[in-house]
Amino acid sequence: MTLRTMLVAVGPKDSERADELAEAVLEVAQPAGATVHLTHVFTPGEFEEAADRLNFESAASADPDAVAQRHETIRALIGALEDAGIEYAVHGRVGDHAEKIVALAGELDADRVVVGGRRRSPSGKAVFGSVAQDVMLEAPCPVTFVKGA
Repeated sequence: MTLRTMLVAVGPKDSERADELAEAVLEVAQPAGATVHLTHVFTPGEFEEAADRLNFESAASADPDAVAQRHETIRALIGALEDAGIEYAVHGRVGDHAEKIVALAGELDADRVVVGGRRRSPSGKAVFGSVAQDVMLEAPCPVTFVKGA
């Protein structure tokens, strides 16, 4: 299988593991010469808050791609990709995290999806669900899980 397109899903708590995500992505994308698509999916409330925090005029006029581009973790990953000479694109989406990630993987015909996550108790998963788990089960391609501390 040739790796041409990699989708990296960045979540709200991934700033704590940006280095680990960058390392995992570079380890695979660089030797393959793959294009990396960074994405951040916001719930409507998260999008409104992020657009406000990042000084956009209003959430209604803000472009999800532009908001994602200015997200701290996305910026850190962009720096690592640029330093390594890897082509990339940034995508912002608003809606259900797992659904939007899986849909974008399909749109891009991604060869691999990379998601971050953290250890959770079984009851925590049952009560709150797991975006990473849903992506792993529904993605149209292999998924790499980068575990946080």
